[in-house]
Amino acid sequence: MRDWHSKQAARTARIEAGSRFATGKLVAPADLTPFLEAVLRPGDRVCLEGDNQKQADVIARALAAVDPARIHDLHMVQSGVVLPEHLDLFDSGIARRLDFSYSGPQSARIAKMLFGGTIELGAVHTYLELFARYFIDLTPQVALIAAVSADRDGNLYTGPNTEDTPTVVEATTFGNGLVIAQVGEIVDTVPRVDIPGDQVHFIVDAAKPFYVEPLFTRDPAAITETQILTAMLAIKGLYEPYGIRRLNHGIGFNTAAIELLLPTYGKRLGLKGKVCTHWALNPHPTLIPAIEAGWVEQVHCFGSEVGMEDYLRARPDIFFTGPDGSLRSNRAFCQTAGLYACDMFIGSTLQIDLSGHSSTVTANRIAGFGGAPNMGSDARGRRHPSEPWLRAGAEADPDGPAPLRRGRKLVVQIGETFGDGNTPMFVERLSALDLAEKLDLDLAPVMVYADDVTHIVTEEGIANLLLCRTKDEREQAIRGVAGYTDIGRGRDKAMVERLRERRIIQRPQDLGIDPLDADRSLLAAHSIKDLMLASGGLYRPPSRFRNW
Repeated sequence: MRDWHSKQAARTARIEAGSRFATGKLVAPADLTPFLEAVLRPGDRVCLEGDNQKQADVIARALAAVDPARIHDLHMVQSGVVLPEHLDLFDSGIARRLDFSYSGPQSARIAKMLFGGTIELGAVHTYLELFARYFIDLTPQVALIAAVSADRDGNLYTGPNTEDTPTVVEATTFGNGLVIAQVGEIVDTVPRVDIPGDQVHFIVDAAKPFYVEPLFTRDPAAITETQILTAMLAIKGLYEPYGIRRLNHGIGFNTAAIELLLPTYGKRLGLKGKVCTHWALNPHPTLIPAIEAGWVEQVHCFGSEVGMEDYLRARPDIFFTGPDGSLRSNRAFCQTAGLYACDMFIGSTLQIDLSGHSSTVTANRIAGFGGAPNMGSDARGRRHPSEPWLRAGAEADPDGPAPLRRGRKLVVQIGETFGDGNTPMFVERLSALDLAEKLDLDLAPVMVYADDVTHIVTEEGIANLLLCRTKDEREQAIRGVAGYTDIGRGRDKAMVERLRERRIIQRPQDLGIDPLDADRSLLAAHSIKDLMLASGGLYRPPSRFRNW
């Protein structure tokens, strides 16, 4: 007869083994490595919290120190591969297989390890996709998470950087797995209960805060005039005509420029209250001037941002905050909001091909996707209408019957025709295809598929791919905004001009924009210090961004 309680029995055995190193639920940091050797089993599926910002860094170091003869061939299922220790696990043989979403800081090293066969790749996921698989076929047997504080019953306070924690814990603990939390301190009463104690099996008092990467901080001083021009094009050519109120901005200087132009250029266009009111967005410091000028009504956040804690606490009308005053972020909820409740995603990429596929994979780096494919996709399950969604749908399908015609989410790729190191953004063939061949992957890691991309914005202008009716028109529209790259120089000039006449391509002058007006004086803040001053001193930027 089948044993219907084998998973529960396995967890009970892990708890009994771990309890030898614990007082109640508390494990001393000095005992953490032998404790992990006691509760883990070779081949376990383990989620080590690695998000793209917050890291269970103390547990990561302890895990990297276990004896590979005892603990080996782990299957790591984590959204972010960010710390060196995350990859040290594979070098030592402690871990073998990896399913992940994002690897920004480790993108070069992970590429070498994948090409060298050190890592067996499951898949590169979007965030929501990986979270979904936690509840289907990648349920962690052990979850190693991070929180701000805990009481002795194991109730956790995750603070502003809640991020992935509720999703990971939900899947693991109710899937009969073991949850181990690193906390900054043990307190008598947590400020709010973010994770109930009956879902947490062991706690490690790290006696210091977990590491958080200030991933979404962009110094206005580094924004170029070309990026300002692309921002002006986006505001005048997309935000204004479509009336975009609900949106998500990707990470990058082009979108930071848009945020800093709203109180100046956007005001000149009379767009206050008409665009950019509701956001699915990390608390970007560059959004502070727009918030203070009354542009923003509400922001829901994937995670927090270092230095923004006091500002978020002081603006509860804008941000989702708890009774303790701190931000309540949630990556899974915010990804869902960005997928279904937003009318636009606008973000940057490293490569775009002639069909409009985009990817952040290059010859030597594999950065993963994060949430861009969720944000940058047209949700087929959406059923509620909005003005921008309906207009985009009508442009894509002008002959379809209105009551049955699907709307379209605007998915915009914005960037300069040449990126860092004078590397062209437009390519004949994505490096993601070369990666798929080298690793014999069934699916190339394309970030945003061509059929989701609706617009491309560069300093050359805007290509509205919704209006293209043939494959040739689409290719020439892309070539038409590709500048002096090889792709741009290969354009059919006559056809590009015809596309411009049909407003499929719009140059700056077509929108009444003089490129010479794209000046840094338009920015609502010119430095990190300006952002701090705009916040009334509430924003406290990390030391590496301070130059005063």
